[in-house]
Amino acid sequence: MRTCAKFAAASILGAVAFMSYGAATTAELVILTNQGATPGVRELAAAFAQASGHKVTVVQEEGAALERRISSGSADLVTGNPGTIEVLVKGGKVVASTVTPFVVAGLGLSVRAGAPKPDISTVDAYKATLLAAKSIGYSRGCSGTNIAEGIAQLGLTEQLKAKTTFTSGGPVTDFLARGDFEIGIQQTNIMVGVPGTDYVGPLPGFLNKPCPSSVAVLTTSKQQDAARAMIMFMISPDAAPLLRKTHVEPATR
Repeated sequence: MRTCAKFAAASILGAVAFMSYGAATTAELVILTNQGATPGVRELAAAFAQASGHKVTVVQEEGAALERRISSGSADLVTGNPGTIEVLVKGGKVVASTVTPFVVAGLGLSVRAGAPKPDISTVDAYKATLLAAKSIGYSRGCSGTNIAEGIAQLGLTEQLKAKTTFTSGGPVTDFLARGDFEIGIQQTNIMVGVPGTDYVGPLPGFLNKPCPSSVAVLTTSKQQDAARAMIMFMISPDAAPLLRKTHVEPATR
C-alpha cells in the first residue's frame, strides 16, 4: 500500500489546513474504526472537533456491520489493518490516494483482577508463563495472528492448542474478566485499565510485534475536504501525544 506523498508532506501544515477549512463551513464526519485503533481515534476525533468546529462521530464496526455502513454511504473515513484497507481499495470503497498509516499498537498480557501477575519480563519467562497457565485467550485479528506467530516461534503451538480460546465479538479482556480463561493477550491499548482485569505488561522482545492501522477517506463521503483535513491532523505532530495517551505509537513515515 502506498501512502499519498502529499499527505505525508502536509503533516506539518495539517493544523493550518483543518482550521482554515473549519472556518469556512462545518461538517459532520463519521469515522468507522477497527477495535485496535478505537481508543486513539476517539482522542484524535475529540481534539480535531474542538479545534476545527466539525462534529466527529466514532463508530466501531466489524464484519457484516462494517460492510453495511460502508455500502450505505453513511460514513466518511475508515480505519483498519493494512490487509483490510487493501481489500477496500481493490473494491473501490476508499480513495486509494488517501490511505495513510497513522498508528501502531504493541501486544500485552493481562490476568483477572486480583490474580497473581506472572513474570513475562523475558522471552524465557513468557514461555514459562504460557506453559504454566491453565488457559489462554487471544483474538483472531492482527494481534491474534502476531501472538500465534510468536507462539509458533517458541515451538509451543501444539502444546498450547488444547488450552487456548480464540475470542471474537469483543476485546479479549471482556472474556478474561468473566473467567473464560486465566490469561489474555491482545493489543496493550485495549487492555490497560479494563475493570475486572489487571494489565501485566508488554510481551518481551521479538514477541511484541505491533499491529499497524491506517485511515482512508471513503469514496461515498460527502465531506471529502473535511475528511482529508482530519487525516492531516491524525498524522500531525499534535496528534502524537494524544495517541500515546492511549498506549500506542504514531506510525513512522
